[in-house]
Amino acid sequence: MTVMRPEPEAPEAPVSATSSLPATATVPARRRVMGLRDITLFTVSAMLVIDQLTASASIGPSVVGWWIVAFVVFLVPSAFVTAELATAYPDQGGLYVWIKKAFGPRWAARTTYWYWVNVALWMPSVFLLFAGTFAELFADGLGKWPRAGLALALTWLVVWIGIQRLDVGKWVNNLGAAFKVTIIAALAIGGFVLVVRHGAANELTTETFVPDWGAAKFFLPVLVYQLLGFELISTMAEEVKDPERNMPRAFGWAAVIVGGLYFLGTLGILMALSMHDLGIVSGLVDTFEAIFGTSAAGRVAVYALGLAALYTFVTNMTTWSMGANRAAVEAGESGELPRVFSREHPVHRTPTFAFVLMGIVASAVLIGTTAILDETDTLYFAIFAASSVVFLLPYILMFPSFLQLRRTDPGAARPYRAPGGVAGGWAWTVLTTFGIVASLLLFLWTPGEPVDWSYTGWLLGIVVVTLVAGEVLVARALGARQGGAR
Repeated sequence: MTVMRPEPEAPEAPVSATSSLPATATVPARRRVMGLRDITLFTVSAMLVIDQLTASASIGPSVVGWWIVAFVVFLVPSAFVTAELATAYPDQGGLYVWIKKAFGPRWAARTTYWYWVNVALWMPSVFLLFAGTFAELFADGLGKWPRAGLALALTWLVVWIGIQRLDVGKWVNNLGAAFKVTIIAALAIGGFVLVVRHGAANELTTETFVPDWGAAKFFLPVLVYQLLGFELISTMAEEVKDPERNMPRAFGWAAVIVGGLYFLGTLGILMALSMHDLGIVSGLVDTFEAIFGTSAAGRVAVYALGLAALYTFVTNMTTWSMGANRAAVEAGESGELPRVFSREHPVHRTPTFAFVLMGIVASAVLIGTTAILDETDTLYFAIFAASSVVFLLPYILMFPSFLQLRRTDPGAARPYRAPGGVAGGWAWTVLTTFGIVASLLLFLWTPGEPVDWSYTGWLLGIVVVTLVAGEVLVARALGARQGGAR
């Protein structure tokens, strides 16, 4: 593995995240409000994506074997790597800090921008899916613009929640994690009851569970995508109680919960709903209906679980936006993103400008994609595939930063050290980085399949435009910082 050398850091001009306050104003210290339970539930809420269960179930019964492989070769190693980084460098900003120490400020600024902008691109797809599920449950025939209006309202609800105090906002995410556990328990138990009473909807045997290695090119990105997010809580490390002790313990619990629930939830869908009837958007509601039936009591259960699932769509965005915007604040405060990103609420110490700008970008993407939804579905799907590609990019640097910092900063205290010594460090880094790079390539191109340039062309174009915009922002910010330091 090639390890990049860190770039020399340019001198930082002094800056205050609350520079708009009078000189005599006192900036309140961040409050440590996230305990072990909160860290665990926040991480579960971020990593366990209910709306992706149908995507993994669409792989078929072999996904059972694939989940086991993914847990062993990716989920566990990523927990090891992130726990060591989070405890060795428990600073606000998380991966921004780690990459800066390992590879220099320019790479840190780039990855923080990618981390931030992918959430802005991802949010419209989540809330359009919310609107589609809501329409299926309660408002059949709801038009695309009313759906867009609902998605816009949810976008700005996320912005508002994110600016509130973390000791308030954390309960939004904790409740989301509880709902996710409830939904998957219902899928798993309900699916098992259906098997006992009527048999499985699909052939579920040890033979069908065996992974088809030739099909990895289709499935790897789906699974890896759902197993990322341990690092997110580290972006608010200065708001975590005893991070050196609590983060490794929380990551261990989260790995067990997330891995087990993905496994059980996917299996529950496959037990209850035939592959022929499984839709990516409608699959969750269809599974609830297959389990609980169409009686009055069954409909109540379907509606209740459907509402819980809709709530979890919102908490997908609150968790990721809270983390991404905090990383952006730190990069802005250091002058590696435009200084305006560093603006925080003067009392809550929560991001303000970064959240509002994220809402504006997400709203623009949402309106634009709604306008072309009927005529150009290919462009619509390409935009949201592009958010997935950009989402993976920061991890290409984050996982190698673990090995790089062991080499360049061996004297740093490491309250938690990933097992395996030197060989283990290389193994965890290679496994995680390979998973990311392979997934990234397979998002863009499937070997042996013809390239559909009407889709791939749009996808590459959107990714390039997004990355170029980031390069401009970073170059201007670093140029201004150097000028201010003279």
